[in-house]
Amino acid sequence: MVVSLEQAVAAPLCSSRLADAGARVIKIEREGGDFARNYDSVVEGESAYFVWLNRGKESLVLNIKDPGDAGLLNKLLAKADIFIQNLLPGAAARAGFDSSSLREKYSRLITCDISGYGDTGSYADMKAYDLLVQAETGLCSITGTEEAPGRVGVSVCDIAAGLNAYSGILEALYSREKTGRGLV
Repeated sequence: MVVSLEQAVAAPLCSSRLADAGARVIKIEREGGDFARNYDSVVEGESAYFVWLNRGKESLVLNIKDPGDAGLLNKLLAKADIFIQNLLPGAAARAGFDSSSLREKYSRLITCDISGYGDTGSYADMKAYDLLVQAETGLCSITGTEEAPGRVGVSVCDIAAGLNAYSGILEALYSREKTGRGLV
């Protein structure tokens, strides 16, 4: 079972690939739901992005700051194989769901933290948005025209992050078969 505390694109893409491969995926959403639900309404009144990224998943609304909801999330994690999260930098840790704490409690749990800039360095606490990362990497300079650079039409940086996370999780599953322990 996969438990994914996710929003937007990167983590939902990763967990959707796991769902496509046959995993049971439980998407944990904040109150009010994943903001990607409201990107548009072109798929029978639902967001095309949301439908694309969340097909085949179960969804559960939890407020992880609430002790009762946090307890329910811990019960799910005790049975889970994989935990994915892509909250704002530090948010999962502040709620007690950082990878090191979770792996102490659940030694076979594979954890995957997706962030824009990693967990160390001067950018570690910064929010990352696909367009911002496209601009920082120079991708916008080769898209559009010289007079009007533009973003790539899709969230290519978020998609790449989600696929890299998926690849890392597959490698961690193989490793756990040999060692019996989950990885970050």
